[in-house]
Amino acid sequence: MKPLPVPPKDGPRVNREIRIREVQLIDQNGSNLGVTPTFEALKLAEEAGLDLVEVAPNSSPPVCKILDYGKYKFLEQKKAAEARKNQKIVEVKEIKLRPGIDDHDYDVKMKAMKRFFEEGDKVKVTLRFRGREMAHQDLGARLLDRVKEEVGPLAKVEQDPKMEGKQMIMILAPR
Repeated sequence: MKPLPVPPKDGPRVNREIRIREVQLIDQNGSNLGVTPTFEALKLAEEAGLDLVEVAPNSSPPVCKILDYGKYKFLEQKKAAEARKNQKIVEVKEIKLRPGIDDHDYDVKMKAMKRFFEEGDKVKVTLRFRGREMAHQDLGARLLDRVKEEVGPLAKVEQDPKMEGKQMIMILAPR
């Protein structure tokens, strides 16, 4: 029978998990002690009552630091949470138009579109054709050009108008 494979550990290797002959050692005060045999580094960490943590495993030799692993893990989690909090998720909002849209309705849709751009969202403008309107696609193209001109200072065209079935679609992104 084969022994079960060890599941890969997420996070840095700690203490006895470090199985390399020599490491670049940084002590708890942050001073570089140079290349040190791993068993000596472990001894120094145990004397200080702390852990030996591999902070840069890809360098040659790997860089290890003497520190409190629990505190290190907590700070890493805090940093990751902060990064997630500052992330802006860009949504794609959709504005639906028709070729024969009235001026007031058009103004209301434009106001909503401008608000979306101020919030940092992308806008997908969908122009739906029904029945005989399909014969007058030039009206739809003119309407989308008008939209493009009006939002020019606020947004840039990410995808030019194109037909998809019975609708013409254009995607705009905030500048």
